[in-house]
Amino acid sequence: MTKQTVAPTDTTATNAADFAGDLQMLSELATVLASARDAMSDEIVTRLSKTVSEGIVLLDRLTRNEGLMSLLRVLERPQSQNMLMGLGSAITAMSREVQTAAPARGGVGGLLQLVREPGTQEAIRMLSLVGQHLSHSLREKK
Repeated sequence: MTKQTVAPTDTTATNAADFAGDLQMLSELATVLASARDAMSDEIVTRLSKTVSEGIVLLDRLTRNEGLMSLLRVLERPQSQNMLMGLGSAITAMSREVQTAAPARGGVGGLLQLVREPGTQEAIRMLSLVGQHLSHSLREKK
């Protein structure tokens, strides 16, 4: 039997290059951490810890508020999200119209003209429904 020689492969060179790259990244990370440590004065650490502490207290208060948690559950519903997006669009459109429209003349005639518009009737109907449901909900909580 003859002894076969294995040709050297490039794996050793590749491993060495990978190792050198890893060392370079580790060196850069150490430099970043050292810079961050140097930048952290006592005042910054105190302010940062106070801010984090206040944030935790605020988060605790918010999560203990049953009304807020209930509102957040309602806001998760797709129909609520659609209504909020519609409200945002309506506020934007209203803002543009108010800026470009002539000032209201006032008087009973202007009020009657406004009441005749279908959008006004829809708005009054929606506000009426919100009022009815809010009133009913408040009476249930007694």
